[in-house]
Amino acid sequence: MFQSFFSLFLKSPCPLCHRLSDNIICHDCQARLKSCQLRKPKRFWRGELPLFAWGSYQGTLKRAIASLKYERHIQLAQPLGYSLGQAWLNAAPLKQSKVLVIPIPMHPEKEMERGFNQAELLGKSFCRITGLPWQASGLERVRNTLPMFSLNPNQRQQNIASAFRLGKSFRRRLPRLPVLLVDDIYTTGATAKAAAQTLEKQGIRVIGIVALATSSQDKK
Repeated sequence: MFQSFFSLFLKSPCPLCHRLSDNIICHDCQARLKSCQLRKPKRFWRGELPLFAWGSYQGTLKRAIASLKYERHIQLAQPLGYSLGQAWLNAAPLKQSKVLVIPIPMHPEKEMERGFNQAELLGKSFCRITGLPWQASGLERVRNTLPMFSLNPNQRQQNIASAFRLGKSFRRRLPRLPVLLVDDIYTTGATAKAAAQTLEKQGIRVIGIVALATSSQDKK
């Protein structure tokens, strides 16, 4: 009885269903997340800016991302980033082994309001699993853009134009390794492409972007 009673204090509520769990995400919610996983995460690894995505932006995965970002359950970034990293290792989309991972940045005002950048949290966990080098300050967002979900594709491109500049670490010294961007959600790709163009104008090669979720059925 004592052991059973004590074990309750070792459990915490699952942020997705609020049931007590030994893990950050309970087994039932893990199973629901698994159902959102893409069978071929590198199906979009092609074109101007290749995309590697773990899952489809729907169901429990959409709920998990919202819980991370808006309900501030930052503990979710670890298992979600680990899953993304493990999928990357399993699929092996790159022949080269060394790339530098950098997150899509938030505007400082938005990050201060939220308290964190979810792309940075996910990216750190992704790198712990993959062993890829990490640089948090490769890019900076200098324009406080509008939320993308309210805009059509043309408005998104205008909204994100000139929104980025090199971060302080890259201003001091350009990286020798090619860059892999990381973000939580990939929709039209306007944000990722704008970030990549900012880097490429300075001679920095961008090999693609990894995202936890995508709403794309077929990347344009």
